[in-house]
Amino acid sequence: MGVEGIGASVVRKEDRRFITGKGRYVDDIKLHGMTHAHFIRGPYAHARVKNIDSSAAMKMPGVVGVLTGQEIVDDKVGNLICGWAISSKDGTPMKMGAWPAMAPETVRFAGQAVAVVIAETKNLAKDAAEAVIVTYEELAAVADIAAAIKPGAPQLHPEAPGNVVYDWSIGDEAAVKDAFSKAANIVSLELTNNRLVPNAMEPRAAIAEYNEAEEHFTLYTTSQNPHVARLVLSAFYNIAQEHKLRVIAPDVGGGFGSKIYVYPEEMVALWASKKVRRPVKWTGDRSEAFLTDAHGRDHVSKAEMAFDSDNRILGLRVKTHANFGAYMSLFSSAVPTYLYATLLSGQYNIPAIYAEVMGVYTNTTPVDAYRGAGRPEASFLIERMMETAARQLKVDPADLRRKNFITTFPHQTPVIMAYDIGDFGASLDAALKAIDYAGFPARKAKAKSEGKLRGIGFSCYIEACGIAPSKAVGSLGAGVGLWESAEVRVNPVGTIEVLTGSHSHGQGHETTFAQLIAERLGVPISQVQIVHGDTDKVQFGMGTYGSRSIAVGGTAIVKAMEKVEAKGKKIAAHLLEASEGDIVIENGEFKVTGTDKSIALPMVALAAYTAHNLPDGMEPGLKETAFYDPTNFTFPAGAYICELEVDSGTGKTSFVNFVAADDFGRLINPMIVEGQVHGGLAQGIGQALLEGAVYDSSGQLITASFMDYTMPRADDLPSFKLSHTPTLCPGNPLGVKGCGEAGAIGASAAVINAITDAIGNNKLAMPATPDRVWHAIHGNA
Repeated sequence: MGVEGIGASVVRKEDRRFITGKGRYVDDIKLHGMTHAHFIRGPYAHARVKNIDSSAAMKMPGVVGVLTGQEIVDDKVGNLICGWAISSKDGTPMKMGAWPAMAPETVRFAGQAVAVVIAETKNLAKDAAEAVIVTYEELAAVADIAAAIKPGAPQLHPEAPGNVVYDWSIGDEAAVKDAFSKAANIVSLELTNNRLVPNAMEPRAAIAEYNEAEEHFTLYTTSQNPHVARLVLSAFYNIAQEHKLRVIAPDVGGGFGSKIYVYPEEMVALWASKKVRRPVKWTGDRSEAFLTDAHGRDHVSKAEMAFDSDNRILGLRVKTHANFGAYMSLFSSAVPTYLYATLLSGQYNIPAIYAEVMGVYTNTTPVDAYRGAGRPEASFLIERMMETAARQLKVDPADLRRKNFITTFPHQTPVIMAYDIGDFGASLDAALKAIDYAGFPARKAKAKSEGKLRGIGFSCYIEACGIAPSKAVGSLGAGVGLWESAEVRVNPVGTIEVLTGSHSHGQGHETTFAQLIAERLGVPISQVQIVHGDTDKVQFGMGTYGSRSIAVGGTAIVKAMEKVEAKGKKIAAHLLEASEGDIVIENGEFKVTGTDKSIALPMVALAAYTAHNLPDGMEPGLKETAFYDPTNFTFPAGAYICELEVDSGTGKTSFVNFVAADDFGRLINPMIVEGQVHGGLAQGIGQALLEGAVYDSSGQLITASFMDYTMPRADDLPSFKLSHTPTLCPGNPLGVKGCGEAGAIGASAAVINAITDAIGNNKLAMPATPDRVWHAIHGNA
């Protein structure tokens, strides 16, 4: 490890501009002649659009135009797509309802846009929107899964009878049935995984500019994957040909999955910029974010686990209903299927698994991937099951887990995944030591003597990251490959530019990726610039999600670096009159082993570009590209233990301790990893205790502001004790696994397990608010 290489806790390069207010976000960008858009959104969860009268608005000061959903349909702009095809267990394809960028005829969730006002300023656009008269015919709505699948329920889409998108399954039903027939004990549990609102710090935004002379569009947008956005906008939405569309995602203030997708607002901004022949800007406010950003989670499940007489798991049976909201979003179909059900083995050797998943339309905001995307739902189910089983079987929860851990690798689960490596026992041991598990009974007794209820809860999670290889995900219905690209340019003076198809929205790529270069070349990270987020500058890439940046994007950089190094060694050997095999790279120099002969990187680079003295047949320049497609997912895992107290008089929960022992493989920058884990833990704890999107029966979101939707604050969270028990991933040359989603995946179950242990009542739904906990204590949860 060098001072700034792999394993060094280097301070993030990008933070200087962020903490001094020098970041450049979409809302900071101002173009000549720029107009502002304000969307008119349907107030009903389900309604027909009877008429739109914009005559008064068009006469108001500064109004450039009022455009409607019917106009965008007439201009043949395509409907939004879902990019992962899932088939039901009978082989029929999923039932996709049409999702226009603005509703021409029918609104299917409260907040869906029906028209847009374009004006000289944002406030003028808002004022004019008040003058647009929209006549609706309200229709009956269904706001939850049970209402949507009830016989005779109002139908959202004619393509989806009974509001069912698909009825999918995975695993061996017969094997599970046989396992249950041999069971000594069966544990059952019904669970709800509550709906969440992403609430990235930066709201979504878009600026679209149309160059009439060149028939070319430029879109500035808050995207996690600008190349995919360009592909979808050109190939499916009929906005522009791909080579006539540039997508730029500058600094992006958080995403958590919610900025993966192409949303209606980007489509409308591009279309409108051509209609009005001027740039169009839209920046969402927090209310729009609550109503229109893709929500997360929202599962209702029933699970059964069979055990033999020695408390070993024989089989698992799961039935899950997943709420998709009013429309299928870009990757929504995969979240409760291949990103959820394939992880239901958890860390355990379960011989037989069968899971059924029914996707359902409701008159609510569309649901898609949110930090963890299916993995938190799977981990919560399995870890609540294991804790429940330990209580029912009257055994220690740590011992029950250890008895059923997978201990030999590679391990093929019954639900597709092939775990390559891990040491689950080591993570559990580290967590048990950190929490002083042996001393817990005494602490619990002391708390009881003081009138407090103390509990402890476990969560041993595993996740699949990298979301690859492309051939595998393609066979499962993915519409794109999931490789990553990189280009490494060594400039004539020895400075280095790395162009990556990954995208940073808070992960610290400008530092971590630079550390990969520093490790290999021995140059300071100040000499390395990371370029991303611009489809005109960077080769096609797949973006950032699924904790894939370092495992896939970082490996692509390493592959490109290997090519650069190989060419550099050839040049150095030629200049030093040495054998290529004797050249090593150390501290920014190419050296001849066993001698004092060396040449600095800038001189090698200069030689490559002057081309006065290159080996015969060698092309000038020192620049290489690589595309990397993984051979398998990576599998981060860990053990979390939460200790807390509950006030029986108020139901309030107070943390005593929270420990996390994670296996992320090799750590490139431990400090950045720690920050990622802290953020994930905050979100997982937020789901367990505080957050929850709630709709009334008519489909109105009643938690549509921070007054009603409770975000975790610093004083809601404990001080975390983190440790690492790494096993190096054999599937990539860096040995890395990914860390960005782990905390959100493992934390919720640990908290709920601890509360239910404290209160002695296993029936408790998330979020475990003081009111819910109080009712659970007093017997009427």
